[in-house]
Amino acid sequence: MRSEKILILGLGGVGFYLAKELVRQGHDITIIEHNPDLVRQADSEIDARIILGDVMSFDYWKRANADHIEHLIAVTDNDSVNIMACMIADRFGIKSKVARIRTLEIWEKDSILRPEDHKIDFIIRPEELTAQEIARLITLRAGNVVIDMAEGAMKLTSMRIPADSPLAGKKILDVSREHKDVFFRIVAIARGITTIIPSGDQELLPGDQIFFMATSKDSPMLMERTEGKAQRKHRTMILGGGLIGRRVAQLLEKSHDVRLVEREEKRAEALTNELAHTQILHGDASHAATLEQAGVLDMNSIIAATNDNETNIMSCILAKHLLKTQGQNGHSGDSKTIALVNKEEYLVLAASMGSDVALNSKVIAGNEILKYLRRGKLLSMARLHGFDAEVVEIKADHRSPITKKPLSKQDQLRDKIIIGAYLRDGEWQIAVGDTQIQAQERVIAICGSANITDLQDLFLH
Repeated sequence: MRSEKILILGLGGVGFYLAKELVRQGHDITIIEHNPDLVRQADSEIDARIILGDVMSFDYWKRANADHIEHLIAVTDNDSVNIMACMIADRFGIKSKVARIRTLEIWEKDSILRPEDHKIDFIIRPEELTAQEIARLITLRAGNVVIDMAEGAMKLTSMRIPADSPLAGKKILDVSREHKDVFFRIVAIARGITTIIPSGDQELLPGDQIFFMATSKDSPMLMERTEGKAQRKHRTMILGGGLIGRRVAQLLEKSHDVRLVEREEKRAEALTNELAHTQILHGDASHAATLEQAGVLDMNSIIAATNDNETNIMSCILAKHLLKTQGQNGHSGDSKTIALVNKEEYLVLAASMGSDVALNSKVIAGNEILKYLRRGKLLSMARLHGFDAEVVEIKADHRSPITKKPLSKQDQLRDKIIIGAYLRDGEWQIAVGDTQIQAQERVIAICGSANITDLQDLFLH
């Protein structure tokens, strides 16, 4: 894989995450950041060239050798700075320019200026991406993650294994034999704070959260056999009426019974005027009494989207506790919680402590940027929520190592990468140990987040 020269402006959450990921993938990274505290932190954690200075100063661009940079990623917290940076980058001849933009004005039809006028090639909006992802999860399976791959032909679905599940206590190979009429593969397991890329002899335990890959036709059948038929969720509670919480309510309120709990009274009043079909409640979502009064026991889905990581995690734990100890209705045990966690270190912790799904808006935005940068190399890519793992669609180059021998003989795959499916003769098939990938075949693979480069080394000659 060829190393590319990338300039990142801003070491906030998105910039820091991207810098770590891109350095790990072997790219030549330069960063300009004006905050000395962030520079000190990054200097001890990221093997990159970090310049302390003003991103709007041409002197620092020259120090960063901007005329030799291939990609600009402008992810400061200031929209105007990011837009101006893309215009400056264009003058330096930087071919690819990405900008984080929060304002909606640039998308409005009657806007005087368009993204191309600002010389922006790719615009990223973390809050909007996160809200859309939450709404998608609620709509599809009320909190169970469903990822479409291969233009919808294949689905990756997550489920948590309860103690009474027919999967509990069984090895993956035995599960496959029991359901041999359904073509699927279990490709990742989250156990506590550990992510496992499993082999066939891995035992599934109660409490495990798993991802399985199946065709779009077989996926619902497998869910019905192992978890009971999924029911569409209608009652949704949102904790926090900030940018993300408000936007989720806008996306869901016409198709769901949505209640939103907001701690600040003035904001709650404003939301009442903005959200015509959402019930707005004023109160502190970290208090059990507030959740009970808001009707948490009747909810199918609870979304914790305040601006505080700890509040979101604890609110999900509290909601789960109330549902478990006081829930009287028939569905309370199936209620799903989604926590917004904007501290990357807390993601897996949140998923293991009670959140069915933990989302990080900075990681979601960062992954969208990574997918943009990888276009042409990786056909598509997505993060498995609550897992330290990625799902990637990639094409095998001629003479690449993956084409040399069957999957069972590929020692590089063990504990790092699992091949879930491949496209042959126009049909997607679930991969097994005897499968040998052929040149130019498309493949869906799952790997640890630290093993993206290993995957590319296997497939790209």
